[in-house]
Amino acid sequence: MSDRRLEIQLQPAVLRWARERIGLSQEALAHKIGVKPDRVRAWETTGSITIAQVDKLASHTHTPLGYLYLPAPVEEALPIPDFRTVGDRPPDRPSPELLDTVRTMQLRQAWLRNELIESGEEPLAFVGSARDRPPIEEIGEAIRGSLGLDADWAGAHRSWTDALRNLRFRIEAAGVVVAINGVVGNNTHRKLNVSEFRGFALVDDHAPLIFVNGADFTSAQMFTLVHELVHIWIGEGGISNFYAMQPLPHDTERYCNAVAAEVLVPGGELARYWRVIQGGPDPFAAVARRFKVSRIVAARRALDLDLITREQFSQFYRTWEQDERRHHQRQGGGGDFWNTQTVRIGHRLGVAVVRAVMEDRLLYRDAYALTGLRGRTFDKFVKQMEAEL
Repeated sequence: MSDRRLEIQLQPAVLRWARERIGLSQEALAHKIGVKPDRVRAWETTGSITIAQVDKLASHTHTPLGYLYLPAPVEEALPIPDFRTVGDRPPDRPSPELLDTVRTMQLRQAWLRNELIESGEEPLAFVGSARDRPPIEEIGEAIRGSLGLDADWAGAHRSWTDALRNLRFRIEAAGVVVAINGVVGNNTHRKLNVSEFRGFALVDDHAPLIFVNGADFTSAQMFTLVHELVHIWIGEGGISNFYAMQPLPHDTERYCNAVAAEVLVPGGELARYWRVIQGGPDPFAAVARRFKVSRIVAARRALDLDLITREQFSQFYRTWEQDERRHHQRQGGGGDFWNTQTVRIGHRLGVAVVRAVMEDRLLYRDAYALTGLRGRTFDKFVKQMEAEL
């Protein structure tokens, strides 16, 4: 008998925890592994399982193999502040997809930080520059100024996608790594859940990093990107899942939302534009098109500036929520693989990794780990980035 077919004794509670952490039923897990449901039930009752089955369980539940051999389930917590809420209660435990994404971004940030310091790069002055929470209009103008954006910048772009691309380029040019992805790495079977989180920021004075959940609508990604940028500005990283611009229990999140709204939809510009379109059939859609934000951001901004009443906002919100339920499918998708890689990895990080490889300061093995690309796929990525070195 092969050693891998030998039965060993593990803790039933740990085996059950591995299944529950990814939200699978016993039947669903059995189907994935290729065993009968009775087998899974037996594991979780007796703890008797073969070495080969332990390996499969770890693989299909995305659980580190060593965790399954522990005497008790691991209490997994996010390694960064958690600003998420679901109604009036704290969020459920983070999914393996969220945990793996945060850990990957932390690994990339740590490498880039060391790379920049060794290269003699100075700290970025704007990181933490708004710790004292200056007035909303003041910090909004400061952020736009640092990015080289005027108050009506979004109106110059034909589409949300063009505006998002321009905004991403400008933020990376300022020194912030921006990664936008809707899956874990390149694994399309491990999708990120928008209802769990929309983005997070990792603060660092050399290598600040923003991650945006690419499974969200493009207009929503715009707001998330700026919201997380404000986190960099105030020097408080963390994970966010604001929904529909509703009041939030965290002072930090309320402030970041307010500043993001001011950056994207400056009050003065909206007030002037509102006089032109307020009598139209759908003024919120007009604002959304002009400033490249979602309709709910447009409506909330109008409410905050007293351009509409709370009753008007509530009436719009009820209709908007029904529309959201009907059109919950993700827009767009696909696109050129190599352009997608630049977005998923982050242009700033990608250039730094390729430069380090070409200068023999980074092993290919480590470059593979940092980018999630390997072999010929990584070689092609290098050629794509070479022109920008």
